[in-house]
Amino acid sequence: MTTRILPTDCSRPVTALSFDYGTEKIGIAFGQSISSTTRAVAIIKAKDGVPNWDMVANLIKIWKPDFLIVGLPYNLDGSESRILQRASKFANRLNGRFNIPTFGIDERLTSKAARDKLKTENNRKLCDADLDDLAAQIILETWFGEYNKKITQQ
Repeated sequence: MTTRILPTDCSRPVTALSFDYGTEKIGIAFGQSISSTTRAVAIIKAKDGVPNWDMVANLIKIWKPDFLIVGLPYNLDGSESRILQRASKFANRLNGRFNIPTFGIDERLTSKAARDKLKTENNRKLCDADLDDLAAQIILETWFGEYNKKITQQ
């Protein structure tokens, strides 16, 4: 994984899968940059932070993303959280296994935003299982916002 948030060339429309990394569950979302449309697609179980790589490979095969985006869990004050190193390692493994450019983006408050989204949009009973894929969706929306901002600057 690169430490950069964005590729050097942001001049073309792209698709991406994003990951909300956790040691027990990993939320996954897909989207495209033209309209920054995203959708939550899966929550996969992880065992001590290690996913079923065949499931990840299957999602990549289905969605054919140009990029992989991993949420980086910094603390609210911007310092490194205890899980940040593990999320970075996961991103490096994604890149190494699938040879798809992988980028990280700050994911502070995405779980709170996902919880708020459930409350306002769906009016559903809150359940932690519902939050991981929505958090991945919010991570991807944030990343597309940065990507599209760079397009207008080029």
